Amino acid sequence: MRNIRRSAPAFLAATWLLVWAPHSTEAQRLATDDPILQRIWDEAMNNSELESLAQALLDSIGPRLTASPGIEAAQDWAIGRLRSWGVEARTEQYGTWEGWDRGPSHVDLMEPRVRSLEGRILAWSPGTGGRPVEGGVTYPPEIRSPADWQSFLGTVAGKWVMLSVPQPTCRANEQWAEFATRGSAQRMVDARTEAQEAWNGNLEATGSQDRRRRDLHAQLEQAGAAGVITSQWPGSFGTTRVFDAYNRETPTFELSCEDYGLVYRLAANGQNPVLRLTAEAENRGEIPVFNVIGEIPGTDLPNEYVMLSAHFDSWEGGSGATDNGSGSLLMLETMRILRAVYPNPRRTILIGLWSGEEQGLNGSRAFTEDHPEVIEGLQALFNQDNGTGRIVNLGAQGFTQAGGSLARWLSQVPAEVAGQVSLNVPGNPGGGGSDYASFLCYGAPAFNLGALSWDYSSHTWHTHRDTYDKLIFDDLKNNAVLTATLVYMASEDPERVSRERRTVFTGRGGRPGEWPTCSPANRSSPNSGRR
Repeated sequence: MRNIRRSAPAFLAATWLLVWAPHSTEAQRLATDDPILQRIWDEAMNNSELESLAQALLDSIGPRLTASPGIEAAQDWAIGRLRSWGVEARTEQYGTWEGWDRGPSHVDLMEPRVRSLEGRILAWSPGTGGRPVEGGVTYPPEIRSPADWQSFLGTVAGKWVMLSVPQPTCRANEQWAEFATRGSAQRMVDARTEAQEAWNGNLEATGSQDRRRRDLHAQLEQAGAAGVITSQWPGSFGTTRVFDAYNRETPTFELSCEDYGLVYRLAANGQNPVLRLTAEAENRGEIPVFNVIGEIPGTDLPNEYVMLSAHFDSWEGGSGATDNGSGSLLMLETMRILRAVYPNPRRTILIGLWSGEEQGLNGSRAFTEDHPEVIEGLQALFNQDNGTGRIVNLGAQGFTQAGGSLARWLSQVPAEVAGQVSLNVPGNPGGGGSDYASFLCYGAPAFNLGALSWDYSSHTWHTHRDTYDKLIFDDLKNNAVLTATLVYMASEDPERVSRERRTVFTGRGGRPGEWPTCSPANRSSPNSGRR
């Protein structure tokens, strides 16, 4: 068994914070050579199941769109894994949502030459019934008024309509900065800016009042367009963001940056591109949706809770590996470790694998509404949702006295792990970017575990490149040690985490900050499934 070292930086932080944080002699005598801490390290580093769990979830089951067969299969799998480790596990229905199932889809350029294009229909788009649908391509011309848009609508019948800005280049800006002459790089920056501004100006001139332009999609459908083509390029080679379709009668599909540019240039130069889409998809109607909840009952304080949190749903262009397969796998692995080395916790340990996060934190918001006893008894919640990297940031989320607890727990984490973690005390409360916010708004101590980027924002977040191979298992093992140790320490701590909040802090735009208010969960999909 490896003799794990304690973290000097974390210990010093804990010592400093304990000067002002409430504490007791009982809290101070928590053992630094606790055999459970040694076993956490050994399980996480030497007996890890992360790779096998990830392969089964991401390769075999794949993406987990809310209300799809994919998330249903993933939830059954997660319950099976939890139960196999001796963890009580169940699904809890929180509402209904518009069900959808993807079948095969592909899109081809037929004229002026044949080329198979990189693209796919978007979530909740109808298919073509498996039959090829061909059409020419058009895009909005210069539009100066709603009348110009109405004139354009008269020309779209039977055509695929491009509704995203075409990029002048799909080379990342970093390459232009590194390799191009100064003048050339600046001209490309200007060209990107001008293209985006011109495109945005066109769409604004239509009279659309919808930030996402859903009304324009509906008008194109009513005007008889074959469907809509989109492309959302995040600025990284080979990636496209993949979200959802707004229409339900005609297909919406996306193309890669490169292929979208190809089709646009053909159309702009009068070379009359013709595209063929063949797609299968099933709208399943309004169906029940669920969260996965696992529990290791507490022995001394069963009505107090330490909770692991991650959203299980994903978009479905890729496999949902870093958003948020990595966070979900981390929490599952943490439960496995704790059940093996700490089967009789002082407080009840819960895991929540949420559905509906991508539609507005719906699963976790519903859970907090349905379980006020968890809010009341919550000792701490740990959430992770920003990719596969090592956890390097932990903030007290605006709880003025919680830093002492966090620092005390962190001081028990091995130096190899804790030495990389910055503790932000007292910090500001998060406003809603991930599921911890569903608890934080009630004033419950919910903490977010912030990870290193690994190009999360530019390459894998909501893209079709978010796949198994992007996971960094050494970092995830590191995170399992950290998370399991924090949960163990929070469970054993004789003190409750303070809920005293900051009353003075700076919010967005330099304005005085206010504690976030709780938003109700959407427990059914909006009319016609449009969001």
